[in-house]
This record gives sequence, structure tokens and C-alpha cells, in this order.
Amino acid sequence: MAFNNLSEFLSALESAGELMRIKTYVDPTLEIAEITDRISKTASRNKALLFENTGYDFPVLMNAYGSEKRMCIALGVSRLDDISKEIESLFKMLAGPKESILDKLRVLPKLTQFAAWMPKVIRGKGECQEVILDSPDLNKLPIITCWPKDGGPFITLPVIHTKDPETGIRNVGMYRMQLMGERLTGMHWHKHKVSARHFEAYKKLKKRMPVAVAMGGDPVYAYAATAPLPDNVDEYMLAGFLRKKKVELVRCLTQPELEVPADADIVIEGYVDPEEAPVWEGPFGDHTGYYSLPDWYPSFHVTAITHKKNAIYPATIVGIPPQEDAWLGKATERIFLAPMKMMMIPEIVDMEMPVEGVFHNLVIAQIHKTFAGHGQKVMSAMWGAGQMMFNKILVLVDEGISITDYLSLAKYVFKNLNPATDIAFAQGPMDVLDHSCSKLGFGGKMCIDGTKKFEEEIDERYAAQEHMHLPGDGWLDAFPEMKAMNRQLMEKGIPCLIISVLKSRKGQVRDLHRTFAEKIYTDTGVKLILYIDESIDPSNLPVALWRFCNNLDPKRDSFLFEGRKGEKIIACMGLDGTTKTEALDDFHRDWPNIIVADEKTIDAVDKKWNQLGLGDLIPSPSLSFRDQLYGEEAVAAV
Repeated sequence: MAFNNLSEFLSALESAGELMRIKTYVDPTLEIAEITDRISKTASRNKALLFENTGYDFPVLMNAYGSEKRMCIALGVSRLDDISKEIESLFKMLAGPKESILDKLRVLPKLTQFAAWMPKVIRGKGECQEVILDSPDLNKLPIITCWPKDGGPFITLPVIHTKDPETGIRNVGMYRMQLMGERLTGMHWHKHKVSARHFEAYKKLKKRMPVAVAMGGDPVYAYAATAPLPDNVDEYMLAGFLRKKKVELVRCLTQPELEVPADADIVIEGYVDPEEAPVWEGPFGDHTGYYSLPDWYPSFHVTAITHKKNAIYPATIVGIPPQEDAWLGKATERIFLAPMKMMMIPEIVDMEMPVEGVFHNLVIAQIHKTFAGHGQKVMSAMWGAGQMMFNKILVLVDEGISITDYLSLAKYVFKNLNPATDIAFAQGPMDVLDHSCSKLGFGGKMCIDGTKKFEEEIDERYAAQEHMHLPGDGWLDAFPEMKAMNRQLMEKGIPCLIISVLKSRKGQVRDLHRTFAEKIYTDTGVKLILYIDESIDPSNLPVALWRFCNNLDPKRDSFLFEGRKGEKIIACMGLDGTTKTEALDDFHRDWPNIIVADEKTIDAVDKKWNQLGLGDLIPSPSLSFRDQLYGEEAVAAV
């Protein structure tokens, strides 16, 4: 379903009971983000929010994609899986054998449909150009400040348009933009992104790079900008397919090389000068739940700002999960399952990205396994597949279990797991936001093969470890550096412990694992121990796993203990998911703090809550994380 503009989408949300309008004044500096954080993390009251009184001429839309229902409304489907099934059907029809003239004729209507979905540049001005600011000034937009240690206000939902200077092929991406002046922002594109490659091409040509930023319009545009499409595939082709209607584009006024959606609410035109010195951009409270720390990035100079009449300013916040971006990720997981299966990894049956893994950190893949080593084959293929190269922890299972029933899944994985032979480590490219890597954008990966094993994959030297016994309370007294132990998983038949540790010396977690595992391995059957910071409650499993996945470099932070029981070997893997420092870990990068609202903002929102029309007070989610902070700055004081 195509929405003619963002207002139509809001009407659809309102009709579905998925939108709440806030008429009380709310400050775009920190308050909008704090209210959105409370609503997005409260499942029973999770709605899109339209802040109508911001002190600016534009209302601010938040959390529009923040549930599966709203994501489905945005994409015009009943279930996200419907899109994957449609793509799979198209692939089969187009790629299948055509044995007769009738078979070939049956494909023609689909080809005609594809042509109808291709983007089209129309003449004249678009709705997005109804109002042209005489003097472009970004300070006239309600650009939000999300978190207290952010480097400033950020445009957080920009659909950014660039073109390859040699081929003219368009790229549409989404990169945050820090406000630095009335006509100046940072342009935070990572080195792996297509727009960054366009920038390098312009640098070689010593030419200014035209850039256009669109906000609003059909909600599918923002999703398409985040989608992991192959290079040189136009994101507006995907948008046309999803909305079943071509995207109409108009030329920019001051950057005529570029086109933007005619129905966008706001358009910011400008350029990046490759010969200009980069600017110091950040920090920014990012989707990992930690601040991404400052670095040097290009600056974007504004040459025009246009907007439609009665325009809406769309924005989002990211931070400690769950947040709105989890549902954008869920859509990608479902939509791109079929292309991954049919073009690159046919063994894949299903895929799941738990919210605690914040996209790349944790991926569960279900495969149709037919031979020994099949898991390793899939592992290599997945780590070479587009943005999946950033995956840190990959868990593989076969068709013997549902991958969305996490308890049954964990039991199944550990039943099939020999920690000495079924956990593989590698190194490779990582997301530059991964703070655990010793080197920026390069670090360790881990694949846990939880599939049933063929005879060739079983090492008979190792014991099966089928029986478990809980370690007693006395171990905390015997190891005073261990502050708390989560035995809930073992109580449920999963041979895994989570232990919080107070670190005070180099090599402490490695030494602790060796000593502790040696004491318990013959009796408990524990296969895996996860170590986390002493400030984290290991019994709070979602938080413990979120912190663990972020803080772990698997190759660097893993250590295997092996002991003998009779003629057999028993193995127990330890993984160090604690904070890393120079003093205790020889870690030589700044370590970021987690993202928490400040007390002043929490208090201000508490005081005006009854005026917002959002029901009973929802306490700030940040309150439960304040005791996990290391100081108050973006860089953790550790």
C-alpha cells in the first residue's frame, strides 16, 4: 500500500489506535526523547507519538515504526513474513525453467509490474517544495537532542541522497547529522557505506559532492534507506516494490544533479567538500545502548531548505534496547530472508536477531543440514554476505527446534554443543560502533554450532556431559571476586552460568575461569560461563545479555578449560563480557558509557506527565541503569 504523504500514514495509525497526540509543550532538547523512551519500552502503552507543541512551526513524530503492527502498517502488509513470501515467489517465477512459450508468457505480467514500480523523475516542483525558505536556517527545525552527553542536536531520521560521480547511480542511506550551525552539520557515514565511497570518488576528482536530505513522505522511504541492499541497487526500486507504486522524484533546486521524493515533508539540500578539513562529530547515544564516541567526519553545507505546507518533522531515538530501531531491524530480518536463501545461502530456513543483540551482535540461523561441516560452510557464507560481515556471535541450529522459542532453543543448542569442538572463532570487519574491538572496525567473531552432529563431526575423546548439577551457594564465598551467580539457566536444563565479577588485576577473568572450572567441572556439567561486570545483575537476563554481547570480542575474550573425567575430556568455555581497560586488560581505546537520561530531565518529565495525556506515570527506564554508569560522561571513567 502506498501512502501519498506522511499525513496519510498518521491517519492510518490513528485509525488503528496506534497514535497519541501530545498538545502540551515539550522541549525537543532531551524531553521528547525521554518521553519516547518511556513509551517505547512499555509494551502495553507503546504508541507512535506526535508532539504538536514544540516551540517550532513543525510537529515532531516519534516512534512511528516502534512495533510490529506499526511496521506492518508502514509497509502495507498484515505480517512482515508476507513480504518475504512474495519475494520468494517472484524469485521462483523469474528464475525457474521456462519450458514452453506459455511459461514465458506467464512471466510477462510480473515484468510489467516491475516496470510500474521503477522510480520516475517528474517535471516541475513537488509537494516537498511548496515552501522555500528565503534564508535556509536549520535552527528553524525542531532538531532533537536525545541524550545528555550527545554532542548536540542530531537529525536522526534523514534519508540521504548521493550519486556516484562516474556512473550517476543513486544511493539512498541513513546517517545521523549533528547540528553545528544554521547551515552546517556533520555527515556521519562510516567507511563501509556506499555514500562514503561516493565521497572518496569526489575527493579524487577534487569536486564538491552534492547531497540531499529528505524527511517524511511515504514511511517506506525511511525503511528503504536502512535496508542492506547490494551496491548499485536503487533503494527506490525496493520502495516501489514495497508500496506497489513507483516513487515520484523531483529535482533539487540548488543541487539539480539529485532527485528527492516529491511527497517528502522536508528537504535539505547542500554539499560536502572533500577538500575541506573534517569536523569533530559526536558523542551520540547510539543503537548499541552505549555512546558512540567523537571522531572526525565530513561537514555538510546547506544551500536550501524546502518543505510542504503543514509539514511534519519525523525523528527517532536509539539507545538501550528495546527501541524503535528494533522493528526496522525485524523488517529487514524478514524481508531479506528470501533473497539470502535463494541467492547466497540456500541452506537457510529461518533467521532471528534477538533484540538484546542490537542487530549485528547476535544472529540465530536455522539451516537445513545435510552433511558434516555444513554449519561451517554456512558460517563462512554468512560472514561474507553484505552487512552480515559485521556479525559478532552466530548461533546455528538445524530444523529440530523453533528459533523463536528461546528456552527450547537454548536447551537444543547446548545438548548438541561440545564447547571444545563446536565453537569456531575468526577475525574480520566489524561495525565501527563496536567498542569492544581492540582496533576500530576490526575484531573477533564466534560461531556456536548447535546443530545435531554427524558421526564425522563427533570427537570421541570428549565426554557427552548430559547430566547437570547446580553449583552451591558456597562458591561465592570461596571466590570473593564473584559477586553474583545466575543459576536460573541451569535450573531450566541449560548448562550455562552467568557470573558478575569485580575485577582488580590483569588476567583476572581468565585465571578465575581456569580455577573455578577446575573446581566444578566434574560435578556440574557446565559447558559455558559468561562473565559480566559486578554492577550488572546476572539474574536480569535481557540486560545481562545485552551488556555481555556489547562488551565481548569473542576471539580475544574466550578461554577454554579442559579436564579429565576417567578416560574422557570435559570442556568448559569461558567468555569475558566485562568492561575492558588499559590498566587491567591492555585495552587502548576509550570505552563508552551506557546511555542514561539525566536527573534534571527525568524530573522535568515527571512533573509535566499528567499534562501529556499518556495515562498513569511511567517511571524513567534510565532509573534502573544509573548504578551501572562509570561516571557521568560519554567516555566511561574506568
